Amino acid sequence: MKIRCIAIDDEPLALKQIGSYINKTPFFETIALCPGAIDALQYLNNNQVDLLFVDINMPDLNGMDFVKSLEQKIPVIFTTAYSEFAIEGFQVDALDYLLKPISYAHFIKSANKAKAWFELNNKNIEVQPTVQDYIFVKAEHRLIRIHLAEIKYIEGSNEYIVIHVMKEKPITTLMRMKNIESELPQNLFMRVHRSFIVNLSHVKVIERNRIIFDEKIYIPIGEQYKENFQRFLDKTFFV
Repeated sequence: MKIRCIAIDDEPLALKQIGSYINKTPFFETIALCPGAIDALQYLNNNQVDLLFVDINMPDLNGMDFVKSLEQKIPVIFTTAYSEFAIEGFQVDALDYLLKPISYAHFIKSANKAKAWFELNNKNIEVQPTVQDYIFVKAEHRLIRIHLAEIKYIEGSNEYIVIHVMKEKPITTLMRMKNIESELPQNLFMRVHRSFIVNLSHVKVIERNRIIFDEKIYIPIGEQYKENFQRFLDKTFFV
C-alpha cells in the first residue's frame, strides 16, 4: 500500500506542483487535489486519507484553522510562503513545514520524514522504500524526465549545465553545477572537475588524469578532485 495524500491550496500552480511531487514519490499516492479547505472538508467526509499537504494562507478557512477543526487527527505537512507560520504549525503537531517556492529536494525530505512516521505509528500501512532512479529538468519550456542510468556525464557552462545521455541529444538546462550535484546520488555520480560530473558506472578507461568515454570525449580530472576519485579507483578497480 501507498500513503494516500491530498493537497489543499487555493493557488492552482502551487496545487499542481504539489500534486506532481506526490505522484513522482514512490510511496505516495495522490487521491485528491482540493482548491480550498471547504472542498477538502467535503472530501474527508466520504474518503479515507492518510496525509494532508495544506497551504496555510487560504480564503474562507485558512489551513491552520482547517487542521484544528478536524474531528479526526490526520498527519499534516504545511506549505506556505510565510515563514512566520512555522512555530504555529509545529504547535498543532505538523510532521513538517515546507516554505514556498518548494523544490523536489525539500519535498522528498519531508516525504521521507512522513514515511518514517508511518512506519513507526501505522503498522497496517506497508510503506514502499524510496527508489529514485530519475530526475526532472526543465529544457525548452518543458519538463523532461531523465533516468539516472542513461546519464553519461554532465558538463557545466556558466549558468547552464549540459546533460549528456545515452543514445539521445544532450539536454541543456538553466542550473548550477552545485545544485545538480546535490540532487544526484553520491554512490553513482562524482564531480571530477569544476566543469564535469561523471556517472561512475560509465567510467571504463582512465588515461593520464583523463576519463575517456570515446575517441572524441576526454574529461579531465581536476587537481582538487583527484584524491576523491583515486579513493573510488582504489575501492572499485584495484584488488
